[in-house]
Amino acid sequence: MQLGLSFLAAWKNRSWALMKTLLSDDVTWSLPGESLLSGEVQGPDAITRRAGQLKDFGVQVELRHILFSRDGLALALHNTAKRGQLVLDEHVLIVCDLAGHKISRLTTYLDDIAGIEAFFVAGIIDQGFVHI
Repeated sequence: MQLGLSFLAAWKNRSWALMKTLLSDDVTWSLPGESLLSGEVQGPDAITRRAGQLKDFGVQVELRHILFSRDGLALALHNTAKRGQLVLDEHVLIVCDLAGHKISRLTTYLDDIAGIEAFFVAGIIDQGFVHI
């Protein structure tokens, strides 16, 4: 449980150095859809970059539950954000596979892939947000 809470705290506080200590060197994170943030990234630098991009878009992450398996954990989240007329209101499950005491793979499941595809788009300059 502590690993999941530490990951979320690092994400919330932009503590990228702390987050990297929780990740294996070959960690991957896959996110469904065709949005700016979709696809698979690999390595601690890429994982922290994606987490930072989510924060840059103003995403607020609310922990609903942590679920456990023999070899991992899952973070049940409610993610919200607003930018102009766009609203993100997404139920998210991030499954974390563990190797030793580190996260080796993050797999994101979403309840509204079209919603993230509309929200996470390139070239937005609105309310102080600038996205590549």
